[in-house]
Amino acid sequence: MFDLNDLAIFIQIVDAGSFAAAARRTGAPANTLSRRIKQLESHMGVRLLHRSTRKLVLTDAGKLLYGKSATQINDLAEVSRQLTGGAREPTGRLRVAAPADFFEVFKMSFVADFIARYPKVSLDFVLSDQRIDLIAEGVDLAFRSGVMSDSSLVARKINPGRRVLAASPRYLKTQGVPTDVHGLSEHSCIFSSHPSGQSTWHLVGPMGATQISVTGRFSASTAHAQLKAATAGLGICFLPEPILRSSLRSGELVEVLCEYGQQSNDLFIVFPSRNQIPLAVSKFVEEAVSHLHEELLV
Repeated sequence: MFDLNDLAIFIQIVDAGSFAAAARRTGAPANTLSRRIKQLESHMGVRLLHRSTRKLVLTDAGKLLYGKSATQINDLAEVSRQLTGGAREPTGRLRVAAPADFFEVFKMSFVADFIARYPKVSLDFVLSDQRIDLIAEGVDLAFRSGVMSDSSLVARKINPGRRVLAASPRYLKTQGVPTDVHGLSEHSCIFSSHPSGQSTWHLVGPMGATQISVTGRFSASTAHAQLKAATAGLGICFLPEPILRSSLRSGELVEVLCEYGQQSNDLFIVFPSRNQIPLAVSKFVEEAVSHLHEELLV
């Protein structure tokens, strides 16, 4: 008879997506986990998965075993967590993916307070505007905005989002205020870096959805750099409203074509799997969501 603990480790590895990610979640060395899987395979007489420290592929036997046992093992683990929850505290290394300029709107003081409250937790932020493979990169959760196209991920909406058009009073005084959405093509616009030197903005207004090709003399890969360019008078930007909020309130920027914007810019927290989410992850998500609501939604 095989060891049920080995089966539980097998489930944890599959849920984590790799030996490396499972090692971070469990606190056990990856080579120990690999040895336990070999032991399980030896008892069962079949190969369950193809090994890699970065990513794994289940065999047909592995898929069958996971499908028949994952729910039961996870249910038992959840009961155990509920019964012993009072004695547990968050531990482990938490790997978080976020946009490159994430800390322009997410205060570092929150991170400092979180680490101080949970001394056994460490945080590793992967900051990039590219949508990385969460499983391959061993990421526990990611902050993403827009439309979630990867159905294999578990996404939790934090808040509905909207992009708006804005420019500095100085730019509008010298270059004029566009009177309709098609007039944007005649203006200097600020957008994400692109080899073509232009961008297509998808807007929603009184007449429905439309798209406009725009050009400009300044583009940048991060929203914060685009914001700075707009406040410096370099053109019209098209950014998420929470990022613009402070500049709009201070008068550094004014909204342009107020009846137009972009919906479907919702902010999400994304997980590789909904199963066996570590306590450190759930605590971080709970407190980060509350922090973001205070910072962005009031």
